[in-house]
Amino acid sequence: MQYGEFAFVYDTLMKDVDRGGWADYVSGFIPEGASLLECACGTGEMSFKLARRGFSVTASDVSEGMLAVAAEKQRGLGLARADLKFIKADMRSLPEGKKYDCVVCLCDGVNYLASRTDVKKFFSSAHASLKDGGLLLFDISSRYKLENVLGNNTFADDGRELAYMWQNAYDAKTKLIEMKLSFFKKNGAKYERFDETHIQRAHSVREISSWLRETGFEPAAYGFMTLEQPKDTDERIQFTARKI
Repeated sequence: MQYGEFAFVYDTLMKDVDRGGWADYVSGFIPEGASLLECACGTGEMSFKLARRGFSVTASDVSEGMLAVAAEKQRGLGLARADLKFIKADMRSLPEGKKYDCVVCLCDGVNYLASRTDVKKFFSSAHASLKDGGLLLFDISSRYKLENVLGNNTFADDGRELAYMWQNAYDAKTKLIEMKLSFFKKNGAKYERFDETHIQRAHSVREISSWLRETGFEPAAYGFMTLEQPKDTDERIQFTARKI
């Protein structure tokens, strides 16, 4: 997924998400002072929060638009590049060389990998980027959520500065959801429209766990924001996977 205008409205859409609590939850799995490679970092909001919790963060994304927003934020916040740096990288083919204590991917990055092949490419690339015994952390929107909550539904918001219409179509055979979004962004007295189409796959816990084992990890899965086994109706699943 190459984000265009979406990169510049992403934070507005995520304004109600408790990213501080999310960062605290993820940090609970990570050793103090660890080095992190974050994949699909988006506009860097979680990257900043992880860096402020004492981790050395290299944050990556394939979208130049997302990275441009993140870089502008970094200049405004004054975080040194020694604590946090941004790089352009495809999560299926991460830069070779440096090894990290943890590879992290937050908020649906793995759902955007719409095939078994692409997911396993990411896992293999993360495995190569980790030190021995290192940890891969990521979450997914669950199959239950994409099929029953988002699937074949329409959502809308008539915000004053940014309005949108979000129409979804879920294919039970392929487990793919197509999300068509139309945004209306205020520009002076008028609104400018732009459209995005996003594709995600509803991976199951069983599939993800199997692919992790095939690529050299020992996986565990939790209901999001808990340390409990995931339930069938959980909308987000957290995975931890130790490099064997």
